[in-house]
Amino acid sequence: MFPEGTGPAPDPAGSHFERRIRSFQPRRSRVTSGQADALKRLWPTWGLDIDGQRTLDLADLFGSDCPVVLEIGFGMGEATAQMAAADPGTGILAVDVHTPGQGNLLNLADRNGLSNIRVANGDAIILLREMLPPACLDGLRVYFPDPWPKKRHHKRRLIQPEFLTLAATRLKPGALIHCATDWEPYAEQMLEVLTAHPDFENTQEDGGYAPRPAFRPLTRFEGQGLDKGHVVHDLLFRRTETTKSAGSGGTDRPEGQAGPAKSAGPNPPPRAL
Repeated sequence: MFPEGTGPAPDPAGSHFERRIRSFQPRRSRVTSGQADALKRLWPTWGLDIDGQRTLDLADLFGSDCPVVLEIGFGMGEATAQMAAADPGTGILAVDVHTPGQGNLLNLADRNGLSNIRVANGDAIILLREMLPPACLDGLRVYFPDPWPKKRHHKRRLIQPEFLTLAATRLKPGALIHCATDWEPYAEQMLEVLTAHPDFENTQEDGGYAPRPAFRPLTRFEGQGLDKGHVVHDLLFRRTETTKSAGSGGTDRPEGQAGPAKSAGPNPPPRAL
């Protein structure tokens, strides 16, 4: 759709990486003229492809004094834009594979003068594993990920022990991981694996779910679910001050997650990140 370098690539990592089980499924839908225009105009400045071939300099992307939060899966970007507007001093590196959503978020950022958003296209696992240096992130947000409700698809769910071990290497001590879902069985799994992981601790004294914090907007999708009687669960866990899990220090990768085929390769309150 877009000439090279002027928009998101259809498969930015190509064949450089192993074909693992993915937690996402690309959605094909029509890109509007406004979204296409935003992508063509703004992608060279505010967009990046997750090719796994370079290490990102977040200070160069956002500014040297700007804390950066990674958001995995932003849909059409309305909530991301609201959070960026409410906290202009925090950079949001927003990852998705949905081209219309990428264009819509860039359009919202441009229209509202939000210079603290960068849109990344591709696999968030490759971004975390290959392109981000250790302890560079001030927060991680995963809102309403695909619940993969069928039992045979549970292995595709993003929030798994291996993912948390990888994420822990890229989060600063004290950084907040914030998940939200309206799928009860997935919420239970998230709570279980986050509670069991040695590199994260629950911000809730009772060890359960958290009230929706004010900094997470109520999205249109969420509102529709609430109208149908869905229950939304928020989980707020903090990266511990020391790394306890095996293999999660430095640039080590979690077991079973290989790099490119060609290479070896007292608690404070949660911050609004």
